[in-house]
Amino acid sequence: MTAFKSDFLNVLQERGFVHQCSDFDCLDALAAKGQATAYVGYDCTAPSLHIGNFLTMMMLYWLQQSGNKPITLMGGGTTMVGDPSGKDESRAIRSVAEIEANKASIRGVFAKVLRYGEGSSDAVMLDNAEWLTKLNWIEMLRDIGRHFSVNRMLTMDSVRLRLEREQEMSFIEFNYMVCQAYDFVELSRRVDCRLQMGGSDQWGNIVNGVDLGRRMGTPQLFALTTPLLTTASGEKMGKTAQGAVWLNADQFSPYDFWQYWRNAEDADVVKFLKLFTILPMGEIARLAALQGGEINEAKKVLATEATALLHGRDAANTAAETARQTFEEGTHAENLPTIEISGAELEAGLGVLAAFVKTGLVASNGEARRQIKGGGLRVNDTAVSDEKMSLTPKDLTPEGVIKLSMGRKRHVLLKPA
Repeated sequence: MTAFKSDFLNVLQERGFVHQCSDFDCLDALAAKGQATAYVGYDCTAPSLHIGNFLTMMMLYWLQQSGNKPITLMGGGTTMVGDPSGKDESRAIRSVAEIEANKASIRGVFAKVLRYGEGSSDAVMLDNAEWLTKLNWIEMLRDIGRHFSVNRMLTMDSVRLRLEREQEMSFIEFNYMVCQAYDFVELSRRVDCRLQMGGSDQWGNIVNGVDLGRRMGTPQLFALTTPLLTTASGEKMGKTAQGAVWLNADQFSPYDFWQYWRNAEDADVVKFLKLFTILPMGEIARLAALQGGEINEAKKVLATEATALLHGRDAANTAAETARQTFEEGTHAENLPTIEISGAELEAGLGVLAAFVKTGLVASNGEARRQIKGGGLRVNDTAVSDEKMSLTPKDLTPEGVIKLSMGRKRHVLLKPA
């Protein structure tokens, strides 16, 4: 392990954030002086960011903690183009109104992790629509486009893989890397930003910006990427039976977020403690030494600390207590995720397969049938044995809900509206 001069790179390396860097020595010297202004770009393709974005937010967090300045760049302009990285087909073109709504929805999450203000290391939020939407087409071709080699662009993974599969890539997507590279140049000129960070799938795009800056006369720019998130079993991180792990509480509740971390594979717990909590490394080492069933205590700490970071300590403690009551006391904790159904639907008899699909505990009727055969589904803590069973008002508990469970750890309440 390399010993750096800067706290920033030492912390990132120690906690497992570092994958590639364009120039460790020069970036280290800049960060050691507290002069590393860095940004991460976030396109507005959905109303919420997801867990992969949480990883880069943590990189910005540690940058700020080391006395350097973070920039969160909203992709109001680049979202109009669409990043082809990792995609087999063109992204849907989103309207300006949709992009603006998504942008407004995701803005608030950053202040949960970063400190914004006017100080030298306070975070700044910018939007690339401010400059990209004002570019004149001919001037852009002459002043920016002439620095790009189509031969090199065709070798970029985001382009090459699509072409090798004989899948169409639109001209607008082909220009995404030009827009992203120009963002870096513009941020360098406006706020002396010298570093762009992102996931390893963004390495080519970020290096394009470093090269464009050199050609257009900026100070030396730097690229730093983090490994793509995968679980110990090799699966891409951030997916559940309910879909993506979103960061907005209205799309993925603090309780679900807590449960996501509580259900981590044993082999991932230490890695996730390093990446998604701010616990001291000594405490993480203590948790890493736990063996056997004690590792569940480490998972609870992971779940509570990660949730506290994003949703606040009160929400994290509430989620932890809800889980304790549900799993250890067997009660119908009022803070469990609740899905409302119409009273008429329940009166008519709601099929048990449809009920479990409706709550997101299973993805399909077929999955529900398989779970029933294995004894994995329960209604009010009683195993379901008949896939043709219907839920009626007779199944309501004294609290006026029906508790559906998959396995020991996932529970949802059905409540008549």
